[in-house]
Amino acid sequence: MKIAVDAMGGDYAPSAVVDGSVQAARDGISLILVGDGKKVEAELSRHRTKNLPISVRHSSEVVGMDESPAQSIRSKKDSSIRVCFDLVKRGEAGAVVSAGNSGAAMAAGMFVLKKLKGVDRPAIAVCVPTMKGPAVILDVGGNVDCKPIHLAQFAIMGDVYARYALKKERPRVGLLSNGEEEGKGNELTRLTHELLKKTSLNYAGYIEGKDVYGGTIDVIVTDGFVGNVVLKLSEGLVEAVVRMLKKEIMESVSAKIGYLLAKGAFRNLKKKLDYAEYGGAPLLGIDGACMISHGASSARAIKNAIVMAAGYLNAGVNDRLIEELEKNGDMEKVAVRQLV
Repeated sequence: MKIAVDAMGGDYAPSAVVDGSVQAARDGISLILVGDGKKVEAELSRHRTKNLPISVRHSSEVVGMDESPAQSIRSKKDSSIRVCFDLVKRGEAGAVVSAGNSGAAMAAGMFVLKKLKGVDRPAIAVCVPTMKGPAVILDVGGNVDCKPIHLAQFAIMGDVYARYALKKERPRVGLLSNGEEEGKGNELTRLTHELLKKTSLNYAGYIEGKDVYGGTIDVIVTDGFVGNVVLKLSEGLVEAVVRMLKKEIMESVSAKIGYLLAKGAFRNLKKKLDYAEYGGAPLLGIDGACMISHGASSARAIKNAIVMAAGYLNAGVNDRLIEELEKNGDMEKVAVRQLV
């Protein structure tokens, strides 16, 4: 199945998007590049694309990063991101990859493709590096205000993604809170905790912020407000540590020598912490597939997002999501009782 790529989305579009797409096409992934036809073709002309499975679909509009997501999706029907989702809706593509306005991508997913059966709110899931391989955090910005049933659904979707896309045999699921004790948290986390204990998940209970990167938890569940703060704090911390380290190395001869000796280790660490390694964040819960990439995505990040999208389709993640949500349907009744 072809992947529809938003060629006009991102800080470095269309150049970086086309470069990454060509790299993915060389690995045999079929693509439809959606955007300003002349600009996209001009970028493609810089590469040897003969016999590569790439086609171009012209769109006359672009959704800006500062535009209202819902309004832009409705008013700009020929925008590159809207056309991508329309291609999936019509069955001409299997998934969307976009580094553009993430809110618009989520709005298009819900407005054009609709939600999967059993999903109240789709969630953006991000893979993060840990001491024991990648883990999933969700939601990281799609849903700022949540109810317990939403977080419980996030947990189920994150579990399925970890199992079938990240190949985790029995993922451990943790609920992010301000402490591990039963009495900790706010009303949202306490009620969600009670719901998750009644699911078929491998639920480990509350976890603290310090546990996110430890590797003992594979799926970290939280609302979009907290999740986005965690994500942005992590990005900022990595950048700050790298700058501090460079400063320390440059101010000492012995440190420069030590850096040369440990250069390989530093390179490997940088690679593990680089968001480009994961490429995109899946939008879980829509009746289709979408990878939302960082706005500053490089060509490598775009390529990896496309590879992730292809893997998502091959793993049949959406079918698994529906099965697991149905299996845990009783938690809906519990959630209703909580409100009484």
